[in-house]
Amino acid sequence: MAGILALLFLVVPLVELAVILQVGSTIGALNAIALLIAISLAGGWLMRREGLGVVRRLQLAMQQGRMPGPELVDGFLIVLGGALMLTPGFVTDAAGLCLLLPQVRNVLRRVIGRRLAVRALGHRPGPVPGAGGSGGYIDL
Repeated sequence: MAGILALLFLVVPLVELAVILQVGSTIGALNAIALLIAISLAGGWLMRREGLGVVRRLQLAMQQGRMPGPELVDGFLIVLGGALMLTPGFVTDAAGLCLLLPQVRNVLRRVIGRRLAVRALGHRPGPVPGAGGSGGYIDL
């Protein structure tokens, strides 16, 4: 895990720099900087909008007396997406924007739920009799 993080901290800035230089040489340095600022502002707005929606769903879940698992995962993904959007660069902006889209978060939430189930159970879960609509998976 530490090796992967080290690689990310080395590779991502180099890729970002190469992309920024390429975009800057194509549209001009000032236009590239303006585009990066505009994308960051749009990302901040989108993060706020999506975050407020998650807070409303979190409050509703608490009022209904149910565990807010999906809302917590969405909140984490939105914060991560917002952090990526605030990081200067087109590649991280694209990744952050993807995390701010509800459709992408739905897919990631299912993947995270399956991975958590595998870690908790030690094997891939199968249908559990009487488990309701979850089919034996952790509902995230």
